[in-house]
Amino acid sequence: MSTRRDLPESPYLTAAAGRKPTRVPVWFMRQAGRSLPEYRALRAKNTMMQACFDAELITEITLQPVRRHGVDAAILFSDIVVPLRASGIDVDIVPDVGPVIAHPVRTAADVATVRPLDRDRVAPVAQAVSLLVAALGEVPLIGFAGAPFTLASYLVEGGPSRNHERTKAMMLGEPEVWHALMTALTDVTIGFLQTQLDAGVDAIQLFDSWAGTLSLADYRTYVLPHSARVFETLAGEGVPMTHFGVGTAELLGAMSEAVSVGEHPVVGVDWRTSLTDAAARVRPGVALQGNLDPVVLLAGWPVVERAVRSVVDDGRRAIDAGATGHVFNLGHGVLPPTDPGIVTETVALVHSL
Repeated sequence: MSTRRDLPESPYLTAAAGRKPTRVPVWFMRQAGRSLPEYRALRAKNTMMQACFDAELITEITLQPVRRHGVDAAILFSDIVVPLRASGIDVDIVPDVGPVIAHPVRTAADVATVRPLDRDRVAPVAQAVSLLVAALGEVPLIGFAGAPFTLASYLVEGGPSRNHERTKAMMLGEPEVWHALMTALTDVTIGFLQTQLDAGVDAIQLFDSWAGTLSLADYRTYVLPHSARVFETLAGEGVPMTHFGVGTAELLGAMSEAVSVGEHPVVGVDWRTSLTDAAARVRPGVALQGNLDPVVLLAGWPVVERAVRSVVDDGRRAIDAGATGHVFNLGHGVLPPTDPGIVTETVALVHSL
C-alpha cells in the first residue's frame, strides 16, 4: 500500500469523508477533454489510445482543467477500456464511435482468453499518477475504472450498443458464462485501480455507465456481487470511493450497498434524480455527488446560474435528509461543445455559494 498524501484542507476529500468543507467542492466528469482547445491541440497529434499510454500526455491532459477552471479535484485522464488493452483484448477507440472490440467475447472459450491485468502494460498510468501527485499540490487526484458490467457490455457487443441485446442474452441465458466473464473483469478492474492506488491517487471512482439498462432484480443478481467485490477488495486503502452510473435511479440503493464497505462511500447521481430523493434511497453514511444536467452548460449563463444554485440548494437539503456530504458535479460528462469559460464561471459560482 502506498503512503497517502495528507490533504486536510481539501474541500473534496472533506465532503466525501462526511465532514463539513470550507466550501462546496466541485469537479466535473470529462473535465479534461474535448471541450478544451488545449486538449484538442494535443489530440490532433495523438490517437486516444496513444494518449492513454503516454505518461507525459496523461499528466498534461489531467492538469489542463485544474489550471483553467480551478476545480477541487483532478481526475486521471484515461479510458475505461485501457485495462482491457492491458489484459490482451484487441480494443481500439474509434473517433465518433467509441471502443471497438476486434473479437467480441460471446462464448466460454472467449471468456477464457480474458487474461489478468498486465501491470507492466499500464506502467505509464502509474508513472503519470506519480507525476501528478507531485504537480497537483493540495489538489487531490481521483483514479477511476470502468465497472465490470460496463466493460462486459463492450466486450460482448463488440462496441457501443443502444439495447445491449447480446449482453443481456448472455447474462440471462448463459449465467455460468456470464459470471465467469464478470469474475475475470472484476479481477482486471481491481488490478487497474490497485495500480493507481499504489502510485498515489487520493480517491477512486467506479463508472458503471450502462448499469441503468438493467432492472433492479437483474442488477442484484448479475452485477452487484461483482461490483461489490471491487470495493470490498480496495476498502482497506481508506480512500473515498465513488460509485456512479447513468440512469440508475432505481439502482441507487443497491449501488450504495456495494460502495458502503469503504470508510468514505460516495454515490454519483445523474440529473434525472434529485439529490434529496437520492439521499432517501442510498444507505446511511453515504455522501452524494452530482448532478447538474450537462446540457444546461449549453443554455446560456442565466440558465446555468439558476440551475447551479438549485443543485447546491438540493445538495443542502440532501444533507439535511441524511446524506453525509455533497460534491458538486454534472450528472454525466462535460459535452464537447461546452464553452470552457462557462465551466470556469460555474466553478466560481459554486465556490461563492
